[in-house]
Amino acid sequence: MIRALTGFATRHAWKVIALWAVLGMGLAVLGPALMSRVTQSQSGDFLPRSYDSAAALRIAEEHFGVKPDATTVTVLVARTDGKALGAADQQRIEAEAAKLATHRVTMPRREDEPEFLVPDHSQTPRIAPATVAPDRTFELLSVELTGNASEAGVQGVFRVFRDDARARFADLGMRTGFTGSLAQVADSADANRTAATIGSALVTGLIVLLNVLVFRSVLAAVLPLLAVAVIGGAATGAVAGAASLAGLKLDAGTPGLISVVLLGIGVDYLLFLLFRFREQLRARPEQPAREAAAEVSGRVGTAITSAALTIVAAFATLGVATFGQFRSLGPAIAVAVLVMLLGSLTLMPALLAACGRKIFWPSRSLRRVPRPGLAARLGDLVARRPLALLLASVALLGALAAGTAGLRMNYSQADDTRTPATATAAEISRALPAGVSDPTTVYLVAKDGGTLDAGRFDGLAHALTGVEGVGQVGRTVLAGDHRAARIDLYLNADPQSQRARDLASGPVRAAVAAHAPNGTTGHVGGTAAIFADVSTAVDHDLTVVFPVAAALIALILLLLLRSLLAPVALMLAVGLGFAATLGAATLLFQHGLGEPGVAFTLPLVLFLFVVALGTDYNILITDRIREEMHRPGTARAAVARAVRHTAPAVATAGLVLAGSFASLATTPGSEQIAFSLTLGILLSAVVLSLVTVPAAAALLGRSLWWPLRPVPAEAPSADRAPVAAPRPAPDHLGVG
Repeated sequence: MIRALTGFATRHAWKVIALWAVLGMGLAVLGPALMSRVTQSQSGDFLPRSYDSAAALRIAEEHFGVKPDATTVTVLVARTDGKALGAADQQRIEAEAAKLATHRVTMPRREDEPEFLVPDHSQTPRIAPATVAPDRTFELLSVELTGNASEAGVQGVFRVFRDDARARFADLGMRTGFTGSLAQVADSADANRTAATIGSALVTGLIVLLNVLVFRSVLAAVLPLLAVAVIGGAATGAVAGAASLAGLKLDAGTPGLISVVLLGIGVDYLLFLLFRFREQLRARPEQPAREAAAEVSGRVGTAITSAALTIVAAFATLGVATFGQFRSLGPAIAVAVLVMLLGSLTLMPALLAACGRKIFWPSRSLRRVPRPGLAARLGDLVARRPLALLLASVALLGALAAGTAGLRMNYSQADDTRTPATATAAEISRALPAGVSDPTTVYLVAKDGGTLDAGRFDGLAHALTGVEGVGQVGRTVLAGDHRAARIDLYLNADPQSQRARDLASGPVRAAVAAHAPNGTTGHVGGTAAIFADVSTAVDHDLTVVFPVAAALIALILLLLLRSLLAPVALMLAVGLGFAATLGAATLLFQHGLGEPGVAFTLPLVLFLFVVALGTDYNILITDRIREEMHRPGTARAAVARAVRHTAPAVATAGLVLAGSFASLATTPGSEQIAFSLTLGILLSAVVLSLVTVPAAAALLGRSLWWPLRPVPAEAPSADRAPVAAPRPAPDHLGVG
């Protein structure tokens, strides 16, 4: 089937290219608009309904009119001269706030942006006085806006509101500060916009530069980026459409992660094809380029398909996760990778067939066989000293893996500490409890659906006041139908800290359970409670997803390699690579930089990416080792040849993918993931695929493929000697 698909693409190259161009550009235009409708940023919305904080969210929505996509901005208003607020000042602040609450904020648009493609987030904010500092140095206003904080349109609305409010209060002789998740995201985006642009340009430059150095061709350098851009546009639209049809909500960071993954694996797959295409044209200069493209695409397409299905299988296992952020990420990545696989088997072979030998212009490398270079010397070294290299690589990976000792999870949402939003939050916390702008809230409902009286909850409020770590307890607020009640708690701890999570999930919930009036049910919500439940869900998912993903990957390797021993060797290798990468991240961020721990999503994302994507390179090298073992000669000679031919493709692809992941470092809060994925891919490509796995293959020989060991072909007889190869030309990179 794979050969039939690639064969069709090479026979009808221009039709396939035209179809992908129309499909890719069309879905690329519609993709952002579709994606904005299926993303959400509230972590609590990803929790199963059985969790306590999820139940609290439902009560807030059903009885208190809290919108699911509501986001609160806290506005600090103070006198510019630093004096305490008087009664007249407070009246002027609240009067101006009331005027702002009647003013509709229009979302800014770019002039070249079609209105039908971008949802309109223009809105009238809900504004209410929150509290006054004990020393009366400032007053806080609570501003409610709706929309996903990660969307550019929502951030634009916030910026318009912020600038308007700042100007209005300045006319009153007041200064303002803004904090909250939306303010933090907008400030971080503003502060990192240049860095993100530079990072993207550097990744693009890295890919082009590597390809120019390797292929000495402008077309071969640019073609991978163009092809991946077209396929990536189609994949983004397909993911958004599939999520919309299935009713799935994606995390706000999923689209960016998909783009990075598709760039990395797409360029990888095209590089695999380009290297093999050049090798084929060198070996058979008389063969028509279209025929060579069909032959190479069919041969490499099998390995690419297996590699892509490994990624799909790994991420598909997230469907069994309880945490919705993981459960939606899995199908999204799987759909995107399947689209990239389809493009790799159709668009990429069509490009090779259409361009032919011109794809390597102006390089003359097709006219010569390169002399043995670094790749050949590495292959010879692995064949001569397999045991020493195997032990050295295992020792290196084992030392890094030891860093996982004392590993802790960090459930805080990392913020850029240099932004105005962070400075405003720090100013507030010096005068009020740290949780004043993000309270932990107790919701209570009558079990029989009857009405409630605020006085019934005085005992509970008194008990909550006595909980150590609770700074203030707000008054009891009844819902409009008197069927639910709400009590806000202002913790002394940062709502995103471990201490706040321990408070919300421990003493606060215990007090609610013990002192809730008879006939009522209480639930604890808010950021601290949500992340306490998220930690429970993630811990459960890690114990389920890891073994299921490992089993599926092993099954795919078993079917591909048709061996019992080879899949075990590969799984042990990638498992050690995963442990080494996680250990290195723990050593750097937790022990070295003193952070509370590693991001709670890191182990799962790292496992899936390093194991699944790293297996791509292992599949490529093992598939080539088996192919070489069918040829005359010893097993070690076969390993040496396989490393020589495959090392350039694996090394180049690994650098491209690592560079793609490194670009995530320009996104605030993604530094750990960027470092870990970059290091994990480099370890997988350079250490595992080019040293550990080939060394193990050299030691085990053809026994690695038991029970279906490859049988070497008979060497050509003297009367059928092969035609002499062209005279070698120097090639110090060994990328032949």
